Amino acid sequence: MPKPETDYRRIVDRLLREGWIDEGGTKHCKFAHPERPGLKIMVPRHRILSPGVGRSIARAAGW
Repeated sequence: MPKPETDYRRIVDRLLREGWIDEGGTKHCKFAHPERPGLKIMVPRHRILSPGVGRSIARAAGW
C-alpha cells in the first residue's frame, strides 16, 4: 500500500486540479464536487496531516 499524502498544500492543490470546489470554512477547508452531490471532504488546516487523515481524504476523493 502506498504511503498516503500528508502535505496540506499538495492535497488541496490536487483536489482543486480534479475539479473540487473550496467552500471555505474556519479550521477546515470544505470541498465539494459538482459531479458527486452530497459528498464533502474536510481538510484540516495544518501543514502536515496525520497518515490516517490523509488516507481518509484519499479514499473519499477516489485516489
